[in-house]
Amino acid sequence: MTKRLTIWILVGLVLGIAIGTALHHAYPEGDPTLATIADFLKLLPDVFLHLIKMIIAPLVFATLVTGIAGMGDSSALGRIGGRALAWFITASLISIGVGLLLINLFQPGVGLQFKAGGDIGALATSDFTFRHFVLEVFPTSALDAMAKNNVLQILVFSLFAGVALSALRERGKIIVEGCDALAQLMMQMTDYVMRFAPFAVFGAMASVIAIRGFGIVITYAALMSEFYFGLAILWTILFGMCAIVLRKRALALVRYIREPVILAFSTASSESALPRLFEQLDRFGVPRRISGFVLPLGYSFNLDGSMMYTSFATMFIAQAYGIHLSIGQQIAMLLTLMVTSKGIAAVPRASLVVIAATLTQFGLPVEGIALILGVDTFLDMGRTATNVVGNAVATAVITKWEGMLQPMRDPDAPIGEAPHDTPEHGKRGLHLDPEQ
Repeated sequence: MTKRLTIWILVGLVLGIAIGTALHHAYPEGDPTLATIADFLKLLPDVFLHLIKMIIAPLVFATLVTGIAGMGDSSALGRIGGRALAWFITASLISIGVGLLLINLFQPGVGLQFKAGGDIGALATSDFTFRHFVLEVFPTSALDAMAKNNVLQILVFSLFAGVALSALRERGKIIVEGCDALAQLMMQMTDYVMRFAPFAVFGAMASVIAIRGFGIVITYAALMSEFYFGLAILWTILFGMCAIVLRKRALALVRYIREPVILAFSTASSESALPRLFEQLDRFGVPRRISGFVLPLGYSFNLDGSMMYTSFATMFIAQAYGIHLSIGQQIAMLLTLMVTSKGIAAVPRASLVVIAATLTQFGLPVEGIALILGVDTFLDMGRTATNVVGNAVATAVITKWEGMLQPMRDPDAPIGEAPHDTPEHGKRGLHLDPEQ
């Protein structure tokens, strides 16, 4: 499904460019007929955006409650979880920070001069103060937060609900199972929504190019090259941090994880690489009691590539619409992205959910997602591979910190060879389906 979807998105991209270019040359600049046609084409990505917004609240709530409630209460699990979260937060800040630094350095969206149309969110950037930010974090009503897709408030409520369900143990089991089923439902709905993506890509590209001309593609090329340059820097930092802890074994880790990384890149899906990543980390010397907890946790909380992309995309949209954000506002956005990116499932193009929520939170035009939707599949391949790298590095480092790293085995050893730990150990911690 994923490969076919990627092909159709590429087809929509090419057709959108071709039709948009033809329309741009067929009508004189400023012709009202061209504007009408472009507005009609823009209806396709607008529908897609509505569908994306539809799944934000239940997806975040179900994923977080299921994960937090399933953490368990043993001291060892708490210690591993604490170390994992500390690493995730550090990596998150580095990822988003590098993204913001480079997007301010290169400024690929400056000069596009788009104008926002319609509702651009209730929170204006000029009104975004620290006090306002703090009050916006805590909900007065969980239902109101979900109705307004206020992700920060949903996260706070989910945190309380997950901890409370963990304390209830068996009495709360039915609710945890219900949330897990809801998470699976949202994953399936996300799959359905993404099937409309090729039409949205076609409409987005055709609409933009019809008005702006093919020259807009040059801006996209610059954005992509700068983003991949940022990913290269991030990989260097991650493996550098890994080398400090693992020393020479950090180079070996590259060899062990190359196959799942390539798989993630080619399919643009982190979940497709997860089973193989488990196997390769087994061979690298990571016990299942560690990888069985840290990897699923990382797939919800440690999406380094996606987080860099959210900072790139959000600032690109702000630049394209000529909306200036001060350094203080950008730092606040960095912290917001770090929080709102947690709990988002590692499925293709799930970062659009975070971007849509963050744009609304900061009063930026959500319709600006249409500007990046056309090349999102190319960016998705790189950020997905980076997500897999980040979680592999995190798991290996935490295993070393725990003093549980075992001798390496042949990375091409038969799949049936027993892992370093028994399967039962892998069942501890987060009780999430690996496909999440």
